[in-house]
Amino acid sequence: MSVIPQIPRIYLASRSPRRRELLTQIGIQFDTLYFRDAPRLDADVDESAYAGEAAGDYVERIARAKAEHGRHLIEKRRLPQRLVLAADTTVELSGSIIGKPVDAADAKDILRRLSGQTHRVLTCVSVGFENEVASVTSISEVRFGELQEVDIRRYVESGEPMDKAGAYGIQGRAGMFIEHLSGSYSGVMGLPLHETAGLLRHFGFPV
Repeated sequence: MSVIPQIPRIYLASRSPRRRELLTQIGIQFDTLYFRDAPRLDADVDESAYAGEAAGDYVERIARAKAEHGRHLIEKRRLPQRLVLAADTTVELSGSIIGKPVDAADAKDILRRLSGQTHRVLTCVSVGFENEVASVTSISEVRFGELQEVDIRRYVESGEPMDKAGAYGIQGRAGMFIEHLSGSYSGVMGLPLHETAGLLRHFGFPV
């Protein structure tokens, strides 16, 4: 009797439905590795930016911390050893890091700042296994058209901005705000697929 080969799987150290959707898009089998709290609330993964920290340094530090914490949880919970994939996304405007809005008023303020401007979206992907963590960062430029107050109000009332860096989701209603994109659509969405596939191949994972 022939043996059906087991499909390899990874751990995804993220609660993001966008990242789950993107991994599924390229055929990656995964199990979600839940932290004690959402990563931004977990004491082991402090997402606060350091004073004067560059956006690229910040996003890589957070992504690596998530991957390393994921590896620690695998050992603590005595789970099967697999690759751990983590990612972090941030928005940079004029040298300032813009994370997720804390409330509706903050989301409106962020969108007003982005209106008519070009900003950068940085997503770092980190993959960890045993004693190695490798990372790569995707950087895209996005230009918003001029947003009217009614557009901002309606968008914030939809609830879509609240869990997203820069207070918008490119794959949702905010797609109509974007005048120009240079870079990775999936990177702006939260997981750059080209870079992710390359990292997985680095560890010998079939993609």
